[in-house]
Order: sequence, then C-alpha cells, then structure tokens
Amino acid sequence: MNNKITIEAIVENTMDKVWMAWNDPEHIMKWAFASDDWEVPEATNDLKVGGRFMTRMAAKDKSAGFDFAGTYTEVVPNQKIAYTMDGDDARTAVTLFEVFGEKQVKITTTFEMENENPEEMQQGGWQGILNNFKKHAETL
Repeated sequence: MNNKITIEAIVENTMDKVWMAWNDPEHIMKWAFASDDWEVPEATNDLKVGGRFMTRMAAKDKSAGFDFAGTYTEVVPNQKIAYTMDGDDARTAVTLFEVFGEKQVKITTTFEMENENPEEMQQGGWQGILNNFKKHAETL
C-alpha cells in the first residue's frame, strides 16, 4: 500500500464556478501545471463513474511531457471526485469540495504516492497545480 499525501486550498469563488473550472477541459488547460515553464496543450474529461480523463502536461520548451490520465471511480457533483490513475501501480486520488460561506470552496486532494520521486517533490508538484487552480478559479 502506497503512502498518501494530502494537499488543500481555499478558493474565493462560488461552488458552481469552482466545479466548472476544475472539470471543463478548456479551463483545465489554463491551470493544470505546477510551474510557469509548463503548459497543458490538450485535456479531455468524461466526468462520470467509468469515464476517463487525460491531461497532457508538457514543458513549454518541448523538452519533456507526459499524459496524466485515469478512470473515475466516484463522482458526486459539487462534492467529491475519486479516480484511479493509469499505470502499473493503479494509484488512487480523492478530491473533496466543501462550501465555506457564500463564496469560498475548500478543496482537499489526497493521493497515493508513486515510488519514483521523493515525497516533498510530489507534494510540491501537486500543491503547485492546486495553487495554479486557485489563481485561475478566482479570476472567473
């Protein structure tokens, strides 16, 4: 069993806008990278149990890239998304969305670590992506 890492952020916006920005491929392409020297040139999302998602993450200088993809195992609109990531180890992740007041949403993601990179690097990368999401969603 892989160890788990939890990241979180509070987004200043309504649940409807946060949920849409999290799941709409046009929006995913604007935030799903950990640093400004990366981008998402392609994203697809079939948000339902058994549905698949794919986010192509690539260095802007074209030196590296990979597909982050998987299959949804649970979808509760405006509350919870769970999925299994593609790969030999079939790691899982769960993201919870909680309303805080009229225009705040707390997002908490817990994911199973992979075995190639140090925990600090994984936590930093996933938190960087969540911070980019927060920045994007708060402009909507």
